[in-house]
Amino acid sequence: MGSKTPLTNVSRPDTVVISNLSPVVECGRFPTKRVVDESILVEADIFKDGHDVLVAVVGWRETGKKAWTEAPMFALENDRWSASLTFPETGRYEITVAAWADDFLTWVHDFERRLTGDQEDFSTEIEEGRVILNNAAIRAATGKAGKDAEAIEELTTKLMKTDPQEVPALVNDPDILSLLARWPDRSLATNAASPIDVVIETKLSSFSAWYEFFPRSAEGIEGKHSTLRDCLPRIEEAKEMGFDIVYFPPIHPIGRTFRKGKNNTVTCEPDDVGSPWAIGAKEGGHREVHPDLGTVEDLARLVSEARDRGIEIALDFAIQCSPDHPYVSEHPEWFFHRPDGSIKYAENPPKKYQDIYPINFHCDEWQELWNELRDVVLFWMQQGVRVFRVDNPHTKPVSFWEWLIAEVHAVDPTIIFLSEAFTRPKMMQTLGKVGFTQSYTYFTWRHSKEELTEYVTELTKGHMRDYYRANFWPNTPDILDYDLQNAPPSAFKIRAALAATLSSSWGIYSGYELCENTPLPGREEYLDSEKYQLKTRDWNAPGNIKPFLTRLNQARRDCPALQSYANIEFIPADNDKIIAYRKWSDDGKSHAVIIVNLDPVTRQDSNIHLPLEEMGLPADQPYTVEDLIYEETYEWRESTNFVALDPRTKPVHVFRVRIL
Repeated sequence: MGSKTPLTNVSRPDTVVISNLSPVVECGRFPTKRVVDESILVEADIFKDGHDVLVAVVGWRETGKKAWTEAPMFALENDRWSASLTFPETGRYEITVAAWADDFLTWVHDFERRLTGDQEDFSTEIEEGRVILNNAAIRAATGKAGKDAEAIEELTTKLMKTDPQEVPALVNDPDILSLLARWPDRSLATNAASPIDVVIETKLSSFSAWYEFFPRSAEGIEGKHSTLRDCLPRIEEAKEMGFDIVYFPPIHPIGRTFRKGKNNTVTCEPDDVGSPWAIGAKEGGHREVHPDLGTVEDLARLVSEARDRGIEIALDFAIQCSPDHPYVSEHPEWFFHRPDGSIKYAENPPKKYQDIYPINFHCDEWQELWNELRDVVLFWMQQGVRVFRVDNPHTKPVSFWEWLIAEVHAVDPTIIFLSEAFTRPKMMQTLGKVGFTQSYTYFTWRHSKEELTEYVTELTKGHMRDYYRANFWPNTPDILDYDLQNAPPSAFKIRAALAATLSSSWGIYSGYELCENTPLPGREEYLDSEKYQLKTRDWNAPGNIKPFLTRLNQARRDCPALQSYANIEFIPADNDKIIAYRKWSDDGKSHAVIIVNLDPVTRQDSNIHLPLEEMGLPADQPYTVEDLIYEETYEWRESTNFVALDPRTKPVHVFRVRIL
C-alpha cells in the first residue's frame, strides 16, 4: 500500500515539462555572451501529458530588476520550442521560459476534431467555450483592459448564436486569437527551473580590427627612441587603414638587471633597450610610463586624442616583474623563492627568462597582492583606457581572472579584455567562460581548407560560440608563421583576408603591411625581433599592402554580414586550393560570399555551389556579386558559378550579394 502521509508544505507539481534550455554555459555556471543587437536563439524542450495545446513564452529582465518582458516561443520539431531575442543595451540579463496548456486553444482544437465525427449535439462544447471566454473576460477586466473585456464578451455572445459548423471560422480569426492570447489562464503555468544568465557587451567586443605597434619605434627612425607624443601619426595611419584598436606592448619602465640584448641574447650592450615585458625599474613599476616614452599624463592625452579619431588604445597587462621592480624590494613575499631565499626567475624549459620574476598568486599575502593588481587596472582606466590585452593569462590562476574581471566590470562593464593564451584548448575556453572578451586562437597555424573549415566550425557552431570570441591574428611579435617566412605579398594578403572575414575580430602586428618576412633561422620568429631592439622602418616602403588592408577593413564596415561572428557557412568548391564561405547579418538583409585562393603562388580556379534557397535568392532570377576589394561586379545565375583567382593580381573575392 502507498504512503498515507498527506501532501503538506509541498509546492504545486509542475504541469509542463521544460528541459534542455539553451544557450547555457556549464549548466548556467557562467553567463552566455552576446553583444548589443546580436540575436540570441533561446530554445527548450517543452511538452506535457495528454493532448492539450501548449503555449510557451520567453521572458527577460535586467538582472536585479523585478518586471519581466515576454515574447511568444514557436514550436519546432520533436517538442523543441524557440524564440530569438536581441538586446539594445549592454548589461546583465536573465532569460526564462514559461509554458502552460492553453484552455482556449485546446477547446478550439477539440471542437474542430469533434466536427469531423458524427456528433450532432454541441451544446455542452459551446457551454465550455462560453465559460472559457467568460473567465478570459474577467481576467481582462481585472487587468484594467476594458476594451479587451468588451470584445471577449461580444465574442461570447456571437459564439452562443453561431452554428457549430461555423465556430472554427469565428474563433480562428487572427484578431480573435491575438485577443485571447493576451488573457490566458496561467494558473497552472510551469516556469523553467532556473534562468539563463546573459551578458550583453559592446559591439566592439565582437567586431574589431586591431593594429599593434611598439611606441618606442613609432617613427621608425634609426637609433631614435620615439615618445608617446610621436605616436599620433602612426595611430592616424592605423585609422586610415581601417583599424579601430591600437595595441601597445608594455609601456612601463624596463629593468636593467639581466636585461636581454638583441635577438634575445643574454649579453646586453649599453645601448640595448631591453624587452618591455621585463617590467619595473628604479623609475617605477606597473603604474608608471618608461621615461623615454613620456609620462602618465602623456598617455592619458594620447588616449583622448586617439578616441577623438575613432581609435581605442589597448594597453598590455603583463603580470610579471623585472628584478628591479619596486614590488621585489617592497613585497618580496609576492614572489617564488629558492631554498636559499633568492627569488626565482621565469622558466619554460629549455627557455630561461632571467630578466623576469613571476608572481606567486597563492602566497600568504595573496589578498593584498590581488587587490594591488586590480588597482593597477583601475589606475589605467582612470587614464581613459578601455581595452586591455592580457599577456599569458593561462600562466595565472583562473580564479584570479574570474575575480579581477568581475571587479573591473563592476566599475565599468564595457572594459574589453583580450586573452593572449596560446595554450591547451580547455584552458583557452575556460578563460573565455570566466570573463575574457576575446581570445587569440590557433588560426595562425591553420592553413589548409580542411583545417580552416574544421576550426571555424568548432568555434562558431559548437558550445564555444556562447562564451568564446575568436580574434584572428596572422602574426604577432612572437610569431612569424612558417607560411609567411620569405613569402611573397600575396601570402600576406591571403592570410589577412582569411583573418578579417572568417572572424569578426582580427589583428596584425606592425610590419605586416610591409610584408616583413625574414625569420630567425629554424624558428617561427622574426630575425632582429622588435621585442629586444628599436626597429627602423620606412612605413611607405615599395611593395607594401596598405591599400589592400584599407579596402579589406572598408569592406568589413560597409557590409554588415562581415560584422557577424557566428553567422558563417562554408560553401562547396571543387578545388581544394579554393576555400569559399558565406556570411549574413542577423536581420537577413546583408549577405557576403568570400572566396580565397589558398595558394600564394599559382592561379587556381573552381566551380563553387551556392545554397540559393538558404540565401533567399530565387533560383530562376539573376543576381549580382559585387567585389568590395577590387570594385568589380558580376552577374551570376543559378547556384553553380566559376571563379579564377591569380594570387599575383587578385587572390581573393569579397562579394556583397544583391538580387537584381
